[in-house]
Amino acid sequence: MIDEEKNTNRSKVCVAWGQSLFWRTWDLNQDLKEVQHGDFWESVVAIYAWASPSFSMVVLGISRGKCYGLSMQKGFWEKLQRPLFVLAPMADVTDAAFRRVIAKYGKPHIMWTEFVSADGILLATPEGKAKLMKDLIYSDAERPIVAQFFTGTPEHMEKVAALAGEMGFDGVDINMGCPDRSIEKQGAGAALIKTPALAKELIRAAKRGAPKLPISVKTRIGFNKNELETWLPLLLEEEPVAITIHARTRKEMSKVPAQWGEIKRAVEIRNSMKSETLILGNGDVLTLADAEEKVRETGCDGVMIGKGIFGNPWLFDTAKDSISTEERLRVMVEHTKLFEELLTHKNFAVMKKHYKAYVNGFDGAKELRGKLMEAENGAEVERITETFLKGDRIATVAGQ
Repeated sequence: MIDEEKNTNRSKVCVAWGQSLFWRTWDLNQDLKEVQHGDFWESVVAIYAWASPSFSMVVLGISRGKCYGLSMQKGFWEKLQRPLFVLAPMADVTDAAFRRVIAKYGKPHIMWTEFVSADGILLATPEGKAKLMKDLIYSDAERPIVAQFFTGTPEHMEKVAALAGEMGFDGVDINMGCPDRSIEKQGAGAALIKTPALAKELIRAAKRGAPKLPISVKTRIGFNKNELETWLPLLLEEEPVAITIHARTRKEMSKVPAQWGEIKRAVEIRNSMKSETLILGNGDVLTLADAEEKVRETGCDGVMIGKGIFGNPWLFDTAKDSISTEERLRVMVEHTKLFEELLTHKNFAVMKKHYKAYVNGFDGAKELRGKLMEAENGAEVERITETFLKGDRIATVAGQ
């Protein structure tokens, strides 16, 4: 049983009883004496207790059911000063190339990978798996870096979480908000809002797979309607280190303004449950100034920014007041070269969404953008850009 003299910490306890889980915070010197005589205690075969400053799980119950050690691992999250301003994971946008550029010119507090299919990594052909693994490329300059996965299969989540640990990631995030129908058909993404029991099991699976890494979740306020009052408490029960909430339902997509009042409500729910999980808001934030205002209005622990990063890798640099056209275009070329170097598995056309954002708001932008959209490789992009900059300098000198 438990050595009550050595284990005096107050921590979360998970006891498996039959096929059910029971969570409660116990003082191992006092409360446990009462619980030993509870109705369910006879089902517990053995209890092992331990405690450490970095890992708050203290007791693992072993019974006829499964065994879980599932309390919160905070990792790097507890070392960062709040509020947190972080980069949103966006498919074919925040890839390894763009993240390196952002890390160099305006690093956020935390970075996420693009979301990656856990099913694909485990079930794809060798060629398919190799492509997916390239989406998990990262550099130390991006730390802390969190690997985001999607799946509807707990066993797969457990395995890819373990993989993330082996690859040196600083955390694992579970996507429970993507509205893409192909993802939802797999029982993943936003579809998990409709299957909360599965969502909870995915969090447990990630914790089993990566017991030393902090596990977080990104989700929405509901599927067809606002379900925050029921959905969020269920997630909080599983003690992820952080939950990022996109302030719209899946049905709303991005067709309506983000409902930041719901982020404030999420903080209230979290506080009422006395949870230590951090709440981050997401939706319609384009600048750091707006993010700071959202923190003041809602009391959230941080803001995740997505769209605002397009064409603006300096977004998170508070010291950068303005960027010249030449600097912007040279960074665009640098971004392009990194894309070709790191992401050989991706079609070059992926870069063209970035050109639309980089090349905007200055004389000649429309014409330059048109030429860049026809480019087929980085060398062409560099040549077109240098020609434009040379002509711009000549025009500037002639006008003086």
